Amino acid sequence: MDRRQFLGSTAATATLIAGAAPFAARAETPDNQLAVGFSMANILTLDPAGAGSKEKVQVTTNIYDGLVGIDPADRSQVRGELAESWEIAEDASSITFTLRPDLKFASGNPLEAEDVIWSFTRVLRLNLAQATNFTIRGYTADAAETLFEAPDPRTVVVNIPERTDPQIILMTLAIAGTGAVLDRATVMEHEVDGDLGSAWLATNTAGSGPFELQTYRPGDLVVLARNENYWGEPANMDRVLMRHIPESQTQRLLLEQGDLDVAYSLSAADLGSLESNPDVVVTNAVGNGLYYLAMSLADETLQDARVREAIIKLIDYDGINQSVMQYYGVKHTSPIQIGLGGETFDSSVERDVEGAKELLAEAGYQDGLDLTLRALSESPFDNLAVAVQGALAEGGVRAQLITGGGEIVYGAMRNRDFQLLVGRSGGQVSHPDGDLRSIVYNPDNSDDANLTGLLSWRVSYHDAAINSQIAEALELSGDTQREAYAEIQREYAAGAPPIQPISQVTDSVATRADVTGLTISPVWQTKLASVGKDR
Repeated sequence: MDRRQFLGSTAATATLIAGAAPFAARAETPDNQLAVGFSMANILTLDPAGAGSKEKVQVTTNIYDGLVGIDPADRSQVRGELAESWEIAEDASSITFTLRPDLKFASGNPLEAEDVIWSFTRVLRLNLAQATNFTIRGYTADAAETLFEAPDPRTVVVNIPERTDPQIILMTLAIAGTGAVLDRATVMEHEVDGDLGSAWLATNTAGSGPFELQTYRPGDLVVLARNENYWGEPANMDRVLMRHIPESQTQRLLLEQGDLDVAYSLSAADLGSLESNPDVVVTNAVGNGLYYLAMSLADETLQDARVREAIIKLIDYDGINQSVMQYYGVKHTSPIQIGLGGETFDSSVERDVEGAKELLAEAGYQDGLDLTLRALSESPFDNLAVAVQGALAEGGVRAQLITGGGEIVYGAMRNRDFQLLVGRSGGQVSHPDGDLRSIVYNPDNSDDANLTGLLSWRVSYHDAAINSQIAEALELSGDTQREAYAEIQREYAAGAPPIQPISQVTDSVATRADVTGLTISPVWQTKLASVGKDR
């Protein structure tokens, strides 16, 4: 899309939806609207219970509230959203939340405790991606009636089914999607064949956040309008226009010209070029998640640990992170993320091309082998995949690239129908246990379990002994717990892991210099209500 097409489309949208003058006539975005460029390629549904891609969360976190949310200043803490307070039982068996008074959904319907427990139960009943965050803590759809209770309209009791740190449960409820509270009355008006409104929620919303969905055109446009029934401070902007602009150069051009206020999806080269622009501010910080290479154990070739170890040895971790991942990530090769208190283990993985060739020869692949490598067709995944492809080729592993949107890549992964894949984890909760539960822990490796929220299940990895170690570590504390997490990672690395981290995510966002109040969430849940313009 060239600039004239973008301006024409955006101007039409602004005029028809917002009643504002076209962008082209203003030479800058309207004072009362925020124009955001990002990618919609990995947004498969807006239903909070579905897959929680970064791009989807960038939208839905501004539409839905939970009882609590992650504190953007300290990712290990939660802060109240719909709940004004909460109390943990002395025996750590439950958490009792008190809702803020007079809460309403964007529809105007009252938001009460029954809506909260219905929303949590719905996640479990649908058993889509977000259900895993509950089920790994012992929650089940059958037991939901006793696990989630509403003694009165302003009180929610969340019972804890398994011995664990209650902070883990609070963080689980703070996950965008898992803990999102939905307008039960509105959703059920659109239920079809017992789907609990899932088909309708793919392109519609029913939340209580600072914005409500005004327009949604998949692969093109999201328009958010200020929710006049919001319980907190009203959003500064009347509207947020989020445009699907997958081309980094187009986002950079529009940002430089003042036709965008925020650019979420810029390449390293474009971010670097903007650093010297006085009209633009580039913010970069360690964020949530890991870029990784996944190897499916459902594939007969990759079941051989020697093949996996060879592939791990072929990756050029230093080179990739110094070039391809600049502005996107920093070198990190272990499952537990930086900043969570359990990442002291160093996998010490290094590139060893000759060692990799020897392993492949031992496995019967003296002449190399052919595999497929999937990746999203957008930065940094495409460039990361090309770098991995090149590194593997030096050892005789010929990787055919398969690129495309979320369904081509993550859809195949959820179906356990792939060989190699470059992806990005989201982490589950801001605790070492969250990373291990996502990448290493897998309680049921059967196809029928459908634990699509676990990367370990997607790659068909199952180790009962390590599962037990992860559960036991949660009951420890201090240095003892940290050593337990180090030992778990040590054993995982020794087994030629099917998910090999390459980088920890860093979030790089470019904004016009007059944009104020933007705080980048370390777990993707960046709220736009506080964003304004200093003009």
